[in-house]
Amino acid sequence: MATEGGAGLAKSAVEKLSDAMGEKTKQLGTAMQDVHRQRRLILVIVCVALFLDNMLYMVIVPIMPSYLAMWEAKIPARESNASGANARGANASWAKSVLGPGYPPENEDIKIGVLFASKAILQLLVNPLSGTFIDRVGYDIPLLIGLTVMFLSTIIFALAENYATLFAARSLQGLGSAFADTSGIAMIADKYTEESERSRALGIALAFISFGSLVAPPFGGILYQFAGRRVPFLVLASVCLLDGLLLLTVIKPFGSRTRENMLVGTPIHRLMIDPYIAVVAGALTTCNIPLAFLEPTIATWMKKNMGASEWEMGVTWLPAFFPHVLGVYITVKLAAKYPHLQWFYGALGMVIIGASSCTVPACRNFGQLIVPLCGICFGIALVDTALLPTLAFLVDLRHVSVYGSVYAIADISYSVAYALGPIVASQIVHSLGFVQLNLGMGLANVLYAPVLLFLKNVCQMKASHSERNILLEEGPKGLYDTIKMQERKGKGKNPHPAGGMEGNSVDSYHRDLTGPSEEDSSDYEYS
Repeated sequence: MATEGGAGLAKSAVEKLSDAMGEKTKQLGTAMQDVHRQRRLILVIVCVALFLDNMLYMVIVPIMPSYLAMWEAKIPARESNASGANARGANASWAKSVLGPGYPPENEDIKIGVLFASKAILQLLVNPLSGTFIDRVGYDIPLLIGLTVMFLSTIIFALAENYATLFAARSLQGLGSAFADTSGIAMIADKYTEESERSRALGIALAFISFGSLVAPPFGGILYQFAGRRVPFLVLASVCLLDGLLLLTVIKPFGSRTRENMLVGTPIHRLMIDPYIAVVAGALTTCNIPLAFLEPTIATWMKKNMGASEWEMGVTWLPAFFPHVLGVYITVKLAAKYPHLQWFYGALGMVIIGASSCTVPACRNFGQLIVPLCGICFGIALVDTALLPTLAFLVDLRHVSVYGSVYAIADISYSVAYALGPIVASQIVHSLGFVQLNLGMGLANVLYAPVLLFLKNVCQMKASHSERNILLEEGPKGLYDTIKMQERKGKGKNPHPAGGMEGNSVDSYHRDLTGPSEEDSSDYEYS
């Protein structure tokens, strides 16, 4: 009897536990269906993906010299840490044998530079394809593909035993980034349609990018020192796997859904020749060149000109994280109050970047150097936070509101800077000098800032129900726009000519989604 009573109690406990778990699961599912909570979860998923990408980009910085020394000299990694002179000699002899006798021995970090550039180069090549793919299938599946490729890349990093394997892992990371970064930013722009909310969400994403880049070197160095070279990569791979599982739980990319009503995005080649988008893309490339070119060259300059210690070279960029976050915060607040001045925030950021870049060579100690580096990162925060939402705004105004291709263009802009930086910067320093490099970068930013005036009138507009009706002064770009121009000239005529709806079914569908017809809505508005 006692046995039967105990079994009954156990069965009752199991049933209660099962009911409780079922109720919690149901509540969780209901919470995930809530639009606002789902948006927050999506923002978390995207921010973690961007954080991981930049962590993986920078985590090998403190590990790479020891790896290269070990592979070139065929000595254990721990011994290579204790013989820095041998490591430098091995790298210099490798570079000289590969690049020829004219290669300067002091440019011993060329191998690391090529490795770093490989990610950006592949990202640059893949982005036009990934942007088109994202526009066709949506944002969730490309994000899952990107996280999967990044997970595989991180595992290969952990298992790498030679330079070729590490190079392959780095290039594979570029492939994953082309999908994850682009689809993630585009998903944020798609979910946050209000301009102030969109600026805030993209600002949070930019803060995670900066945080990942800055904490990765100490994170990798500490774990490498105390736990071994594989542990940093395995930790990042685990976080990447959890982020992918969260994506599958929240969004269900492969769930049953209809794609017949998906809008067809504007082809990427048409977006590239849009003058407003081209201006923004040029600004994103120009403002990131100082950071991309200084990262591989400033440590050597600090050692030669100010006798900087190892720890000073290691934490050079760490103080710049705080002004970067401050710049994001200030721009988001200003954009909420004065959204029509986005072009001005970007231009101001470029002037700050230019002035800061020109003052870097004048610094004589570590304390002085912190000031211009903080100025560069503060300016980059202003430019990125102001212009990334502007790209989505331009697509809303002038094209179809699908954001994969336009943020692929933004990713291409970043990739141009970071593909050239690790390879070209050292050569410029050797040929012209560190001072000339910084003056050139500063001058380029200052001269580009007035170009953003081109965006002034566009940033003053508000999106009305007639998205495609806003900038028709520039001339019709299709059958629908031509009909609208004719209707404006001949008021009172039949507002729906024969064939008009059939001629552009995508635009007619988009008008149905956004509200009243364009005949009932006003022309463009000014804030």
